Amino acid sequence: TKNDQFLTSSELNSFKKAEDFLWVVRCHLHFISNRDNEVLTFDKQLELASRLGYAKRPGQKDVERFMKHYFMTAKEVGNLTRIVCASLEEKSIKKDPAVYEVLDNLLSFRKKDKTETNFYIKKGRLHTKDNFSFNKNKLDLIRLFIIADHDNVLLSPEIIQSINRSLKIIDNDLRNSKPANKIFLDLFSNSREPETILRNMNDAGVLAKFLPDFARVEGMSLFNLYHNYTVDEHLLKTVGFMSKIINNTLSQPHPFTSNFNAKLDNKKVLLLSAFLHDIGKGRKQDHSILGSQITEKLCNRIGMKKNEVSQTAWLVKNHLVMSDVAQKRDLYDPKTIVDFASIVKNQKNLDYLLALTVADIMSVGPSIWNAWKSGLLRTLYNETSNYLSGDKNKSIENENNCIKAQDKFKEKLSDWPKLLINSYVHRFSNNYWLTTSIEQQIEHAKILKDKDSKNISLEIYSKKNTNNNTTTITLIGPDYPNLLETLAGACSLYDANIIDAQIETTIDGIAIDTISVSRDFQDQDEERRIIRISDCIKKSLSGELSLDREISKKFTKIRYEKTFKVRNEVNITNEFSNNSTVIEIEGRDRPGLLYQIANTLKETNINIKSAHIVTFGEKANDIFYITNLFGEKIYTPEKLLLIKSMLLSSMEENT
Repeated sequence: TKNDQFLTSSELNSFKKAEDFLWVVRCHLHFISNRDNEVLTFDKQLELASRLGYAKRPGQKDVERFMKHYFMTAKEVGNLTRIVCASLEEKSIKKDPAVYEVLDNLLSFRKKDKTETNFYIKKGRLHTKDNFSFNKNKLDLIRLFIIADHDNVLLSPEIIQSINRSLKIIDNDLRNSKPANKIFLDLFSNSREPETILRNMNDAGVLAKFLPDFARVEGMSLFNLYHNYTVDEHLLKTVGFMSKIINNTLSQPHPFTSNFNAKLDNKKVLLLSAFLHDIGKGRKQDHSILGSQITEKLCNRIGMKKNEVSQTAWLVKNHLVMSDVAQKRDLYDPKTIVDFASIVKNQKNLDYLLALTVADIMSVGPSIWNAWKSGLLRTLYNETSNYLSGDKNKSIENENNCIKAQDKFKEKLSDWPKLLINSYVHRFSNNYWLTTSIEQQIEHAKILKDKDSKNISLEIYSKKNTNNNTTTITLIGPDYPNLLETLAGACSLYDANIIDAQIETTIDGIAIDTISVSRDFQDQDEERRIIRISDCIKKSLSGELSLDREISKKFTKIRYEKTFKVRNEVNITNEFSNNSTVIEIEGRDRPGLLYQIANTLKETNINIKSAHIVTFGEKANDIFYITNLFGEKIYTPEKLLLIKSMLLSSMEENT
């Protein structure tokens, strides 16, 4: 009704434009699907982007531009809906005068600076005083979010509306205003909940206007399976996780010691690096390098000290390095540590980079972070910390950390005979004790004990992981030739996608290979599949079944869905290790990929010393440390070219 007009004519027009766009998308989605369909899946996103005429730009695909339009439209609807809902709430709420009088008094009697006199608190919401105008009080467009956070109150409908109508006054004068930038900088060091403040500023549209570079990643969708959120949402979540790391309140498994947060002595640097680490995405340049340049410019603008500016920019530039090294390199090859230490240079950089790396990975999606990645990062951190301390000849705190891990293991199995447990402990390398979780160590010990007591040659054990919807398959037995190939082949035969692999061999030649596969079916069906995989592994190793024949038949019948395009790449280098040649393979992840690679490597007559299986959504990164049959690095150009061409040919045949 006219008396209940909560939106201005301009806002109502925006609402109608959003409605028109969403109807167009919905109708096209139905036409494409030939039925009623309300789910905007990846394949439908591609076709919709094409139908609606979106074109690619440098650094952005056409489908990403379409999805940004979609997310920004949804955000606009959300903002306008909040105005209406807040207005209705305020109008219709049943007052309890006694309760609200107490609440108002409690909140209103808090000591306020003189600069806060434009606001007052009523019924748990922040209001502006009579005759207030943002046009005359531009700084309050930034300050009010800090006040709301400090007093833990919501914004009133008239403030939300007033902000929406005042965004145009956020100009270069305000962006370059020292007081405005000081207020913004202070929220990273003095605020109660920095993520909440930034999120509220983002929802209101203030953040994008105050930081034009942030506007470029607002609502930006990355067309892949790895990133669950838009870039701006990911950045805000990273700030939230960084805040928990600083305050030592993380509930997830993490690589930090109990007093690690004491080393994180500059909240501004840490929170700003978290907030800005992906600010360069969506452009043709390397987003880490461009992001570092943007960060340096912005940090100077908001008044950070010179050393803080350089460290924040350094963190943004190198925010992917620690994750890449931990997951893709052999952490027990000394050159890995030397090379990584040459990048971080000092202990403070290492401390801060570990915190940023953990916050970044945790913010990608709910199933991305796990205890395995935590262990890898912990090992890399400890090794590098030891190297930076000057004790370069000692193997990365192995003595202390291995003893601690072994003592913890012995404590968990204190009911075992001392002689048995000591002999068991000495069967494993330092690598095992430093990178394998205590839960897995206990499982391996029990399986190995059972295998030995029953005189069984091969034991295969599976376990459902409810935290990330995967199944772990552990094989313990003789270190057969081509064991990795067999494991990968059995999984591909039953369409089980390998998302992680850990390869370990005991000193006495017993292989303990652990692979994680995604669960695609209901529990009973999934368990039946795991039983078939285990049976297939046993039959293949005993010679009863030919994996080559079975898989070749399967690949002639199956066509895998190709919504995501990933270029096949093979890079071979002798620069990453003093003792091994390193092959890094990238391609579209699919059942059978690891089997193809392992099978091809077998044909090239090389030894695989270690394998590192990394999956980023639809993209697989498989890294192998190899030698020739004499245990030496491979330098012959012809041999290296042959390996590369054979791998590429094998991958192209089944892409």
